Amino acid sequence: MKAILTLILVLSSSFCQFLGAQVNQKNRVIILTDIEADPDDTQSLIRLLLYSNVINIEGFIATTSTHQKNNVHPESIQRVIHAYRKVQVNLTKHEAGFPDADALLLLVKQGIPEYGMQGVGDGKDSQGSDWIIKVLEENDERPLWISVWGGPNTLAQALCKIRKTKSETEARKLIAKLTVYAISDQDDSGIWIRKNFPDLFYIVSPGGYESATWSAINQFVPGINNEVISNGWLAQNIQEGHGPLGAIYPDVAYGMEGDTPSWLSLIPNGLNEPEHPDWGGWGGRYEKYLPLYSSLDTGGFTGGVPVKPEPRAIWTNAVDRYAPYVHNEFGRAVRTDTIPYTSNKVTLWRWRDDFQNDFAARMDWCTKSYREANHPPVPALGHPEQLGVRSGEIFSLDASGTTDPDGDSVSYLWFQYPEAGSYKELMKFASAENLCKVFVIAPEVEKNETAHFILKATDKGKPELSRYKRVIVNISPK
Repeated sequence: MKAILTLILVLSSSFCQFLGAQVNQKNRVIILTDIEADPDDTQSLIRLLLYSNVINIEGFIATTSTHQKNNVHPESIQRVIHAYRKVQVNLTKHEAGFPDADALLLLVKQGIPEYGMQGVGDGKDSQGSDWIIKVLEENDERPLWISVWGGPNTLAQALCKIRKTKSETEARKLIAKLTVYAISDQDDSGIWIRKNFPDLFYIVSPGGYESATWSAINQFVPGINNEVISNGWLAQNIQEGHGPLGAIYPDVAYGMEGDTPSWLSLIPNGLNEPEHPDWGGWGGRYEKYLPLYSSLDTGGFTGGVPVKPEPRAIWTNAVDRYAPYVHNEFGRAVRTDTIPYTSNKVTLWRWRDDFQNDFAARMDWCTKSYREANHPPVPALGHPEQLGVRSGEIFSLDASGTTDPDGDSVSYLWFQYPEAGSYKELMKFASAENLCKVFVIAPEVEKNETAHFILKATDKGKPELSRYKRVIVNISPK
């Protein structure tokens, strides 16, 4: 009997570990970058390496784009990794899992130094296109994100080869693993991919860059504090006094880190759910539909890439209506601002202070000891992540168990994210939203609805860091 009980305990422990591993799986990504076409690729790469312990980077592929049509620069990727080598040991004092620089260098590949569809077809294979196929063929069922910072023709060539060399069943299985986020269309292969592979999961804002969701990362927004994207903030918090990696972070030329939104939602922060772009996260919020050609910014800047009608539904720009929370000097700590903002760009910049502060903290990790630096709080819930309630019922949202690794005081903020759920109206809080435990009144509904609530837990360290919990409330009629 003792032996049987021991076996049960071992199996139970193993099963729990398995479930934990499933929940905490890292997102996989391959980067396609036209590095050297613009300093922002180097900026985005520096930030990415600071999250290389929580994201599985499977490859860095130097590519062309409309801004750099005939050359690729893998050596520039290697330069950034060599700077990372000098801070990697210190980073591991703060969190485990930062990969060795030598392992990252083995992931650096190059695409064909030709523009767009000129680099796709028979005889156009490259290190990069073959590498994408190799990673796809690995025994790993996790989605493989392709983060496209320039032109996607290396991906187009990989897809072309898969279709020609694999059976229909094998090709479908491999392509089903792919998830693409492209920073607009920077060559003519993007629209070709979407037309020829209609089932491929593809996030993109077609048309002029200025109307794209990703551009909100560096957009000056009137009426809010834009300090975290200022050159002075970057100099103080990233470039100067933060070791070799910060020292090579280049000044802004056209826009700060325009490529970063393509992978921001892969960071496990409690808010991001990358396979649900319509739920919203640090990289913005997107909905799947066929955009009308008349709705696209066909006259905006595209670097010369023509804007064509979309051949099928894609994940693309979605709109949030958002009123920022502002701090009160006296009384209740926060209040909702009286001026709401409504646009697709709101879906990204609404989180900008949070992800910029997170970046600054990780830059501190490059040189500071654990005691000197700040680390994010660990939010917790006193109930499941999904709740079931009936119309008219008062229910509670509880952040009991939330902790901070540095012993900092933690502020709480609960808010509804109406665009992420089926119930689009704001629900009434029966208590202050900045309590650890709040009460909400479920609305009267005629059919089953879902509502998303976000817990934002923010410490009072320097810089202030935030993490989240998402609670999905299922509301049924009486």
